[in-house]
Amino acid sequence: MKIKINEELLLREWKLSDAERLVALANNENLAKTLLDSFPQPYTMENAVDWIEHCQNEKKSLLLAIEYQGNFVGGIGAHFKEDIQRYNVELGYWVGEPYWGKGIITHSINEFSEYLFKNHKINRIYGEVFEQNVGSAIALEKCGFEKEATLKKAAYKNGYFIDLFIYSKLK
Repeated sequence: MKIKINEELLLREWKLSDAERLVALANNENLAKTLLDSFPQPYTMENAVDWIEHCQNEKKSLLLAIEYQGNFVGGIGAHFKEDIQRYNVELGYWVGEPYWGKGIITHSINEFSEYLFKNHKINRIYGEVFEQNVGSAIALEKCGFEKEATLKKAAYKNGYFIDLFIYSKLK
């Protein structure tokens, strides 16, 4: 599957050939500070291959690579919820530090959200943002997401309790 955003930006399936570049971008402490602890640090070739194989075989989530100007630069995913939350999708995303501030995530979130609403039986897309990740909050707001909650000191990251902001967009 591919979602062409513009001439420079593409969301696509993960390929094993992404592994080396994934390690180069993901093995970055500044990036790791913005992501869940389940995102390994340091990030090894074994982590990359395991992740790509997971993405290729995953059935309950839609996990895509972000390609910019023909190069792999990050990832975006939709985690479909079940039971009473079955019309909800949790959004996750990241882009390598050299690509921060270029609008890549904003464009990716916007197009991916539209794709999800159009092609899946969902009513709400939401994402969690660490309090210090201002860039992520701005990207979501630019895409029409609204801040709906602050979960006070709900996460423990980098030795501190931090707030989590919940952003959502309704169909």
